[in-house]
Amino acid sequence: QVQLVESGGGLVQPGGSLRLSCAGSGPTLSRYVMGWFRQAPGKEREFVAAITWTDSNTYYSDSVKGRFTISRDNAKNTAYLEMNSLKPEDSAVYYCATKKFASNVRDGPTGPNYDYWGQGIQVTVSS
Repeated sequence: QVQLVESGGGLVQPGGSLRLSCAGSGPTLSRYVMGWFRQAPGKEREFVAAITWTDSNTYYSDSVKGRFTISRDNAKNTAYLEMNSLKPEDSAVYYCATKKFASNVRDGPTGPNYDYWGQGIQVTVSS
């Protein structure tokens, strides 16, 4: 069984920084890609960033590229999303997700059909 638990969300002022963590469990090949998505009220869920568990290849949406950094610690089974230069439009519920190896072969890391999802954590950027 794969489980994902997010932590590190909260309130931050525009221009500030925040780091999210996602602790995962389960077979490595069942969580080959770790990804972050976000969803603001009234909007569609959108891809933010992803990282492969084995080779650490990273992928970012254009809206966060250069500001956010995704990383992982394999020994701790944890992925991180460091968010810098935060803007009000970054406010959303952020979800950690993971994708099986086979799913990645089919869809790639930026595809929406992830296999497992965390509960989500609120990030609010406001003065």
